[in-house]
Amino acid sequence: MIPTAHDSVKAQQLCESLSKEASRIEEDCIHSAKSHFNAADCWRNRHYWFGVPATMLGAAAGAAIVKDWPEAAQILSLAATILTGLLTFLKPGERAAQHKTVADQYLALKNDTRVFREVDLLQVEGTSELAEMLRTLSQRRNELNQGSPEIPRTAFVTARRGIEEGEANYQVDRKE
Repeated sequence: MIPTAHDSVKAQQLCESLSKEASRIEEDCIHSAKSHFNAADCWRNRHYWFGVPATMLGAAAGAAIVKDWPEAAQILSLAATILTGLLTFLKPGERAAQHKTVADQYLALKNDTRVFREVDLLQVEGTSELAEMLRTLSQRRNELNQGSPEIPRTAFVTARRGIEEGEANYQVDRKE
């Protein structure tokens, strides 16, 4: 079967649609990755806010025992125990690691999608192959969305503001 001008126009329209959808996936990934990086920072900070004082209070309680200051030792031990309990219950270190891992996965998907949009769309001839490649990228995004820890609203708002200020733009893509 000989391709017609109509087939060529249709293929061009499909490539434009694929490019737009790829851009949407990239945008989603940028926002999600940046939000998860912000959430990871927040949880990492909480880990230090609880862990460092708990360690210092525990050491001070030990010193108070040695100095025979039982009341101070009790108060310091109680405070250290509370902070240690919060560390155990909240697990900020684990949460930070989870958010960072997911953020890295979103960045990988964003990069793969950009290569699809900027390179593959210009090289691959079969539109059905291109559509399948995009479906695979979209499925990866959906799986990440479903398996990701919840992003705190403040992390998202901070991410959006940073993106709007150009923090997520590559130098090569900036308009002069």
